[in-house]
Amino acid sequence: MNASNQSSNHQFDSQDKAQGQSLDHSDGFFMRIANLFLCRIGERFLGKMDAGLEVGTVEGHLPDGSVRMLGGRQSGPYVSVDLNNWYALVRIGRDGSIGLFESWRRGEWASNHPEILFELFTRNRKAMGDTARASGFNRLLAKLLHFFRRNSKNGSRRNIEFHYDLGNDFYKLWLDENMNYSSADFAGLKANKDNLAKAQNQKIDRLLDRLDLQDGQNLLEVGCGWGALAVRALGQKAIAYHGITLSYEQKSLCDEILAKTSEISDRADVTITDYREVTGQYDAIASVEMVEAVGEQYWPDYCNMIAQSLKPNGKAAIQYIRIEDDIFEAYRDSADFIQHYIFPGGMLISESRFRALAEKRGLSWVDQYDFGLDYADTLKIWRIKFEEVVKQGLLPKQFDERFIHMWRFYLLYCEGGFRGGAINVSQVTLMKA
Repeated sequence: MNASNQSSNHQFDSQDKAQGQSLDHSDGFFMRIANLFLCRIGERFLGKMDAGLEVGTVEGHLPDGSVRMLGGRQSGPYVSVDLNNWYALVRIGRDGSIGLFESWRRGEWASNHPEILFELFTRNRKAMGDTARASGFNRLLAKLLHFFRRNSKNGSRRNIEFHYDLGNDFYKLWLDENMNYSSADFAGLKANKDNLAKAQNQKIDRLLDRLDLQDGQNLLEVGCGWGALAVRALGQKAIAYHGITLSYEQKSLCDEILAKTSEISDRADVTITDYREVTGQYDAIASVEMVEAVGEQYWPDYCNMIAQSLKPNGKAAIQYIRIEDDIFEAYRDSADFIQHYIFPGGMLISESRFRALAEKRGLSWVDQYDFGLDYADTLKIWRIKFEEVVKQGLLPKQFDERFIHMWRFYLLYCEGGFRGGAINVSQVTLMKA
């Protein structure tokens, strides 16, 4: 290398170094401005959150090291939250519960008890309004995506595969021994994992008691799960049973379980059938946590199926998850974490809407029984069992860290919703004249 080139390169290096220093200084300046801007946005969000917490308290540990107490006006749940990055509040304000999950997954906020935070949000749902709901273009985008994942006949099959066909090996790890994936009924029982199977059987028996099944009658189960209700109903009465599902994984296990006892299997039939394709009439219908999966557009079709498929004086025993009327419109106006990540196409129904749809079709609404806190306890037990499975490394290999975070958040989020009273679970009897 000659001297001229050395001089030229030295000059270039010097200029590059100077430019780099200038860029570093510029980056630092703009970063400070950005942080200040995010801090201002975050402070306004915290102010809205504080104003909306009529009961309970959040102890917020902020990115600058300060501590801010939110709420505290009336006694209620108390939770500590570490806000590690102001941008978490931007995500939440922009994307609602979807942003709540994404910022939690990224470590932008943390808490030892996120379920209590979710409970607080739902307990204070009226006063908080849209504080933690998606806004603007992102709300519209989430709603649009939800629309394209609606439960048409083709869409239903895709959506069922998305959730229930994660595999029987996955669900067996953390559900009870009879594979019940719906709320247990802990009435008279201590809510712990040792009593989970007993509480699930108690739930099924309460539902079957509504039907007053007699030997020789026929029962349709809409959304038969993995066969727990089928086995129990067939063991109690000499009935004919028809279960329908769109999940090939569920049908496979149902067939396997029912085949173990010839007396039961001879009276049972499980088919891959859309509820809109049901033909024939039945003395009784059972449906556990199905209506909330079909989507608002198809609630009338679901109720039509029940009315048309019941014989005169027939009964349908329904277990359903509902959202309270006081937040239904706000909930309906967007799409939340559950609809986006867990149950595409689904939507919780309110009691008044479900009841009106049923009664319009000549179905009497009888003997509603609410047990939402039992669902919170069921979710907590599932989460404890799920965490044990994760800790022991027993999850099938295809379920990565992102999936684990998502499923953990799902169980926490739903538990908080039931404890806060924004959502509930009920059993009701629909009677056809």
